[in-house]
Amino acid sequence: MRKITIIAATAALLAAAATAHAGSFGRPCTTAPQTNWLSLEQLQAKVEAQGYKVQKAKLKNACGELYTIDKSGSRVELFVDPTSGQIVGQL
Repeated sequence: MRKITIIAATAALLAAAATAHAGSFGRPCTTAPQTNWLSLEQLQAKVEAQGYKVQKAKLKNACGELYTIDKSGSRVELFVDPTSGQIVGQL
């Protein structure tokens, strides 16, 4: 029983890590052409509307990377689809 719990916990952590680093491992958040992307200011506005305070933002590997503070005051790095502003992962 303990082995099953350990295996399940490890699998969950690996899945979360893979999602969290969407842009960091070279996997783009979108395959849409750059002409369809929102500006950094628009991405920031969409994220701030969800309750985050953006400290820094950049585009990397077809992904918006926003360094933020969440509602509880914790630092969170968000990976955002640059075409929609949808959060696709966080660290």
